Amino acid sequence: MNLLVPPRARLQVEVVFDLVCPWCYLGTRRLRRALRARPDVLVDILWRPFLLNPDIPSAGLPRQEFLTRKFGGEERARRLYATIAELGQAEGVPFRFDRIRRMPSSLDAHRMVRFATREGLGDAMVDVLFHGHFAEGADISHGETLSQLGARIGLDPLAVRRFLDSGADTDQVHAENLRAHRLGINGVPCFVIAGQHAIAGAQEPEVLERLLDVALVEA
Repeated sequence: MNLLVPPRARLQVEVVFDLVCPWCYLGTRRLRRALRARPDVLVDILWRPFLLNPDIPSAGLPRQEFLTRKFGGEERARRLYATIAELGQAEGVPFRFDRIRRMPSSLDAHRMVRFATREGLGDAMVDVLFHGHFAEGADISHGETLSQLGARIGLDPLAVRRFLDSGADTDQVHAENLRAHRLGINGVPCFVIAGQHAIAGAQEPEVLERLLDVALVEA
């Protein structure tokens, strides 16, 4: 042990998010950038599921139908997504909304994150699912697609299919979603640092760094 090197502080960051939320993809990229700028802090990320569209069928919906329900039509959605895509370029997030043909249910994708987390691959699974959905247009409500995405990070596709077919962790995802609402979280992403300091939205890295500093002082 080098006594001349100060010990690194350790913080827990809970990320309440949905895998079909473009702001969440952007926000998690900004969080990663903030953490890279703070090598003095060790951070344990906990991924907390949130279901933006809890009533969507398990097989998803045709994209056009979803946009009509959610935004009243495709034109309004196109303007919003153009803004998000522009912001994504600055973070290296390759949004390709034109490739998304169906709006998926995110329930099984959240279950995949829990499965991967138990294998020590939760962070990687989140990244692959976001990229698959938003850059490739992958249907992350489809079991075969999820097993293929899991294989990219080293998960056994057969084990993934057995897990998905079992229905395991479904109740836990719903319980986490309910917990978030009970805590007053109505929009995502939301970042909860050290269990006390919460901030919602795809915040700039500098804002997240300041919140880390507040948590470190109190710790």
